[in-house]
Amino acid sequence: MRSVSLIAFPLLWATLCFAQKPGQKTYCNPMNINYRYNFEELNEHISYRSAADPVILTYKGEYYLFATISNGWWHSTDMVNWKFVTPDKWPMEDICAPAALVVRDTLFLFQSTFEQRPIFYTTTPQNGHLEFYNRLLPMMPGALGAWDPDIFHDDETDKWFMYFGSSNTYPIYGIQLDPKTHLSYIDKAKPLIKLHPKEHGWERFGQDHRDTLTPFIEGSWMTKYNGKYYLQYAGPGTEHNVYANGTYVGNDPMGPFTYAPYNPVSYKPGGFVEGAGHGNTFQDLYGNYWNTGTPWIAVNWNFERRIAMFPAGFDTDGQMYSNTRFGDFPHYLPTKKWQDRNDLFTGWMLLSYKKPAYASSVLDTFKAVNVTDENPRTFWVAKTNHAGENITVDLLHPCVVKAVQVNFTDYKSSIYASDSTVYIQFKLYASADNKNWTKIADLTNEKRDRPNAYIELDKPVTAQYIKYEHVYQKATNLAISDIRVFGNLPGFTAVNGPPTPKNLVVKRDTDQRNVFISWDASPGGVVGYNILWGIGKNKLYQTYQVFADKGNKLELRALNVGQDYFIAIEAFNEIGVSPQSEVLHIK
Repeated sequence: MRSVSLIAFPLLWATLCFAQKPGQKTYCNPMNINYRYNFEELNEHISYRSAADPVILTYKGEYYLFATISNGWWHSTDMVNWKFVTPDKWPMEDICAPAALVVRDTLFLFQSTFEQRPIFYTTTPQNGHLEFYNRLLPMMPGALGAWDPDIFHDDETDKWFMYFGSSNTYPIYGIQLDPKTHLSYIDKAKPLIKLHPKEHGWERFGQDHRDTLTPFIEGSWMTKYNGKYYLQYAGPGTEHNVYANGTYVGNDPMGPFTYAPYNPVSYKPGGFVEGAGHGNTFQDLYGNYWNTGTPWIAVNWNFERRIAMFPAGFDTDGQMYSNTRFGDFPHYLPTKKWQDRNDLFTGWMLLSYKKPAYASSVLDTFKAVNVTDENPRTFWVAKTNHAGENITVDLLHPCVVKAVQVNFTDYKSSIYASDSTVYIQFKLYASADNKNWTKIADLTNEKRDRPNAYIELDKPVTAQYIKYEHVYQKATNLAISDIRVFGNLPGFTAVNGPPTPKNLVVKRDTDQRNVFISWDASPGGVVGYNILWGIGKNKLYQTYQVFADKGNKLELRALNVGQDYFIAIEAFNEIGVSPQSEVLHIK
């Protein structure tokens, strides 16, 4: 059980441990970048912003982000302010599921392909300059081609490898590359791992693993840690809430690999950001590990997605984990190596869930209250896209507001590509009485596209009402899925926090992949619950978030057959987080 002091005082504790330099101190998933427009001719000529399959790397003390069909990449010095970089040369078609890595002083880039394609390299990625490392790799021996590739360099042996695969028929493959011949293939591709959904509940397809469709394995990524090789993979499919990352572990980069009993490694089926699969594992400039992934949006198309990053790591037993607990709430940006996986959580709670909302106008049935339901697939649409359209969220009582996230939706958009005319501008206001307003944010001084705009306030403000006022966007319709307000109710103390949920009951199904969990509803305005679970009493690395208005039971369908589990629960409200319950053991 975590000590009450760390739960009751996360704001003070995190501030002491992570004193920040001037400027933005926090981030919030999904990542606040200018997601590029895609145009789907086969999808009724609808366009939308999207990105997926992220790779984040450090190069010469800075960060680079690559993603699917983005016509370039992003560059950052702090992991929060990302500037888009347009390359000076690009493949004949845009890159899908890019492979990127840094070896010594060079950054390499390769695309998913079933054909012959080049490997690029650069020593100046900040200015977009690319060179050909080889003009065309030969056709893949032993497999159809390198789709969803990852190129891995073993620093200790100076050997190169490629891992790839994206299919519900074929496995993840591996093949060695020859640096003497510009990374051409050595021998033939070797099958390495595949899905086993009859034994691994989380590998089953569908919403909450309830579909019988054969699941997909994809998104390989290799990480070496303490002499072990962790071959990461994604499944069971990007278009549902349970998209996740798992890993196999081996003593050699080409295997054999053993399934990790604690899988999935990164899993986020509940909350606003749903889905954590297909990304990479990287270390920041302080040595902290992160796991990236691809949350699911699916408004205009099933494969409309965003990008998220979660604190990750390896415990003393070598178990790989990713921390998705409160994974779409504000977190501090690290300024040092953290000691506990929850160190970066700010303790700023969600204040806007299911609160009333009032708009200047409403188009058809796209009502204002959709902006507070924590669902990116429902949204408010204004009758016009003119400056002055506005929407107000009533928090129902005075709150200490510290951050706001505004998430836009592309409703019947006709933008075919991102250019200098694609940007969003708006203002935010706060009020205690819905009459006298104070401007708390003004995003009109720059022309920046920010479909998931996260605004950390310079100073907290006490307010009951938060108002969005529209200024400009290029899209035909002003559509917002969610306005998420973060902070705390006054009285942030252990005494006033939510009580620990009582009478936690867990019962494993005759199908060991499933467990039935129930608890008594907590009194006192609880917003939601976190089901915490893992393969050890002190290894509760997994979280399933359940909002309180959805009931007090959960069928968790992500377990591995033959594996013991430990399960606990905590409650959260607008003040903070309860102490964790007793940990129950199920066999």
